[in-house]
Amino acid sequence: MKKTKSQEIRLGLFVIISTILFVLAVYLIGQKKNMFKKTFTISSYFQNVHGLQKGNNVRYSGINIGTVKDIEMVNDSTIKVDMSVEEKITSYIKKNAIATIGSDGLVGNMIVNILPGTGYDDVIANGDIIQSYSKIGAEDILSTLSVSTENAAILTSDLLKITTAMIKGKGTLALLLNDTIMAKDLRHSITNLQTASQSASNTLNEINQIVTSLRTNKSTVLGMLLNDSISGKKIKSTVKNLETSSKEMETMLFNINTAVNDFNKSKGTYNYIVKDTSLVKDLKSTLKNINEGTDKFNQNMEALKHNFLTRSYFRKLERQEKRELKKLEQ
Repeated sequence: MKKTKSQEIRLGLFVIISTILFVLAVYLIGQKKNMFKKTFTISSYFQNVHGLQKGNNVRYSGINIGTVKDIEMVNDSTIKVDMSVEEKITSYIKKNAIATIGSDGLVGNMIVNILPGTGYDDVIANGDIIQSYSKIGAEDILSTLSVSTENAAILTSDLLKITTAMIKGKGTLALLLNDTIMAKDLRHSITNLQTASQSASNTLNEINQIVTSLRTNKSTVLGMLLNDSISGKKIKSTVKNLETSSKEMETMLFNINTAVNDFNKSKGTYNYIVKDTSLVKDLKSTLKNINEGTDKFNQNMEALKHNFLTRSYFRKLERQEKRELKKLEQ
């Protein structure tokens, strides 16, 4: 059966449209996978990728710059994520950039966000590894909320036990709340404290009045000392003179002690007289001889007075002494 011309046209249109659709699909897929663009690979290590998959977008400051190339489990706590990024973005990404994992909207796919680092650093190169930052995920938040809820339940249960015990009158706090006698004692104590405070205030007022009267009344000795500046100056001058005298006495005592030490340490006449025992003995012997000589001289003089040769001379001396005494008496 021969094909009509219309059927051939339809077949040709189908082939053309199919070819165009295939090319568009390949182009779109390649565009998404960066198959027709020059790319380079960077990596980062995470502890949790939160469901990130191959082919998810990579963004830099909110702009799509590539896709997730590979996800590799390094060990039980480290996951390596390789990212294919457009080469033309190289001049904008620095080595101190930080990679984080987030979601595309509230319920969208997981994506890798690359954030600019602080400060100046070199431009990133192919195969470099950048730092990562793990955000708190929804699972972590739910786990924290679960623990907080359990703690709140335990706390509520304990508070219920405490309030029940207080209502039944158990414990010191319940005793304070329910004992009326202790409440009266506390009120009485508070009243006494108020009375004591009032008395103290009155006493302070009286002291202030006394001080004011001393300052204004100059007739008393204390008031004069407080208000008379001349007396204050005299007292200060007296104290200063006493301090000066004390210093002079200290200086004099120091000089005396120095002189005594010099005498004791010196080898002069003083040390010779005080410490030489042979000199002392000689002095004693000399004094003894002088006393004996004086005694003998007195005896000789007494003998001369009674000697007939010199007796007239001594009598003449006595008469002259008597005349001089009479003249003095007249």
